[in-house]
Formats: sequence, structure tokens, C-alpha cells
Amino acid sequence: MAISIVDALDKIYQEVGVIDCEVVPLEDSLGMVIARDYMASFNLPRFNNSAMDGYAIKVRDSSKRVNLIDVIYAGDKPSVELRETTAIKIMTGAPIPDGCEAIVPKENVSVDGKIIKLPSGVKANAHIRREGEDIKAGMVFISKGERITPYSIALLTSQGITHIEVYRKVKVAIFSTGDELRPHYEKIEAHQLYNSNAPTFISRAKSLGCETIYINASGDTIESIKSAIKQALKSDIIITSGGVSVGDKDFTKEAFTQMGMDIYFDKIDIKPGKPTTFGKINDTFVVNLPGNPLASMVNFEMFIKPIILKLQGDNAHYHGVIKTTLDKEYVIKSGKYSVILGKFNGLNFSPLLKQAPGMVSPLQDSDAMMVVSPKVSKLTPSTAIKIIPIKMPFNLEVNSSFIVD
Repeated sequence: MAISIVDALDKIYQEVGVIDCEVVPLEDSLGMVIARDYMASFNLPRFNNSAMDGYAIKVRDSSKRVNLIDVIYAGDKPSVELRETTAIKIMTGAPIPDGCEAIVPKENVSVDGKIIKLPSGVKANAHIRREGEDIKAGMVFISKGERITPYSIALLTSQGITHIEVYRKVKVAIFSTGDELRPHYEKIEAHQLYNSNAPTFISRAKSLGCETIYINASGDTIESIKSAIKQALKSDIIITSGGVSVGDKDFTKEAFTQMGMDIYFDKIDIKPGKPTTFGKINDTFVVNLPGNPLASMVNFEMFIKPIILKLQGDNAHYHGVIKTTLDKEYVIKSGKYSVILGKFNGLNFSPLLKQAPGMVSPLQDSDAMMVVSPKVSKLTPSTAIKIIPIKMPFNLEVNSSFIVD
């Protein structure tokens, strides 16, 4: 019996853990996931400093004429204490001198030699960045399970961190089955097909931060499939396409079973892509996808992407959900959980007019997918729907419902 989409995902979230860690130079960590909390060693800013180019003053000197007595540049150590009726010229980022109560931007004053005419109504602490207002020493400033972005690197650099503990890259092995398949770099006969699935899986896995192993398409025999499996078992995940239905030469699941795979589920109540198997051989997870290109890539996004994110230790490994509406009425053949590919323009979702399991072009033309329950036969533009982004990296730390019903 086919398992539901939600139950299949719950089984994935339950069975998949995180892989081991490594320490890498900060410059090499972009896109990886942090493996432990990092605590600040010191305050940021490290000292009170000026947020503007201007003048350090006493608040009670507002609207008065005061004497300029010194200049402080970023990197200087102040040597003069500020007193009433005086001002100190100060640059952005420079330390605040003792006695300073506010900074007045230079464009708000009048300067006549060493005499500075101040504006009225200057407020205490104006344009002063206080020590520790950004990060306080001892606080966790970046957490386990966060994915490193250029801005994470800025944060880590600000604390003088040169190396960081991350989860290593997930290793993905990929092969397809089918005597009719040939690599895209070979010439083919009229009765043969180019293997578009494997290169697609490789590039998608790489875009998710994985290392990939490509194993050339195996033939439609149990022994050839088992040979490919043996080559792939050093990986964290094996992804295959083809040979999972009920045809005379559909031996993929049998070959994996003979190699010792424990099967968690082998059919999903989803259209397209029902004959999808998820299991494990020793420490290696296995996903057998159908051979039809659109069906296999829909299930890659729906099921394999969460596996990869969970292995990577990413807190945000659940599907991102965007609430929106349709751009026009859409009629659906009810009775099954259906995945509808389409485009999202930031305002509404437009389902693609042509999308069949064996097609390739819808994968390029879509950037989101809508999952519709069996009871839905028609959706109108006023109907609230939910979509899962495909090409935009948007995932959640909580498991949210994505089915339109």
C-alpha cells in the first residue's frame, strides 16, 4: 500500500540523522552548516564609538558656541577629556572621549576657525554606538544548525575566528538503470535515449552543497545493478532512477534488496512519482526514483532535498511554504495527491499548462510546486493556496502543512 506524502516525509525526518563533522578554514566554509554553538569572546563594538563624522559635545552646550580643542580619528586613543564649552572633532568609528555625552553631525554645525556653533535640542547619546550593543561577550552569536552565508562569515570574522567546526559535505552517488540509456557525451541510435536524469541529479545535489559520484548507467540486469550498488556504497546517499515499476526488466528494488537494503517505504501516494523507494544499506541511505524525468525531479525536490538538508545538520530542513493565490482558475483531475509545477511571480502562482511525467521542459520552466489533495477538482483565483519554492533556497525550521485542501 502506498504511503502518504506527509507520512513519507515524517519517516525521512525520523530515520535520517546528521553526518560527522570537520574543522575547515573560515574562507572555505561558505554554504556549510555549523556543527556547534559559537560564543562571543568580547563585546561588539569593543568600545563606545562615533556613528558619524562630527563633534563630541556636552548636551548642555546645545545652541552655544564652543571651542574646538582636539581631533580623534578611527584607531586613535583619546587623550583629552571633554569639558563644558568645548568640542572635539571626531570621525566615524573613533573611540568616544571621556566626558562626551552626544555626537553632533558635522553638517549640523557652523564652523568659524576654532569656534563651533552647535544646534539646539541635542539629545543625550545621539549618534554614539555603545560597547556591546551588537554582540555581548558570553552570548551565543551563531548557532549550531545555521547555514553559513557571507554575512555569517562577517560575524565570525568580527570575533577573530579563523577556523570553524561544520558538518562535512554529504556524499551522493548517482546512477540510472536502463539498456536504452546512454550518456549525453556519446552518440545514440534512434531507439536509444540520452540519460538526462543522472546529470540533473548531480547538478542539483551539487547546488545543495554535496559531493557527487557519477556511476555510468547500469544495464537492466540484477547483476549489473548490484555491481553499480557496490561502487556506490561508500556514499551517504545512493540515488537511482528507473527500474522501480512492474515491468519485465524492472529489477532495481530487487537488486538493492539482495544487497541488504532495509526498505522504509516503496510506494508514495503522489502523482507523478508513485513508485519511489526509500531504504538503507548499512549506513547508506537509498532512494530509488522512477525513470520519467519530471516524476523523478519532483520527488527529488519533495523527498531527497530534505534528506540532504537533514544529513547536513541544517535546522531548516523542512519544506518552505509560501501562502499565495492562483493567477487564474485551474481544473485538476481529483482522486490523487497531485504535484502541480508552476511559476511564482511574488504575487500569485501560475500552473504550467503542460506537465506530464515523461517531460523535461517543465523542470526548466517552473520555480515552485503546489501539492493538491485528492478532494480538490478546481481552484479559483480567490482560493488561498500554498506552494513550495524549488529554485529559491527557502526552508523552515518547523514542519508546516503544504497541502492545498
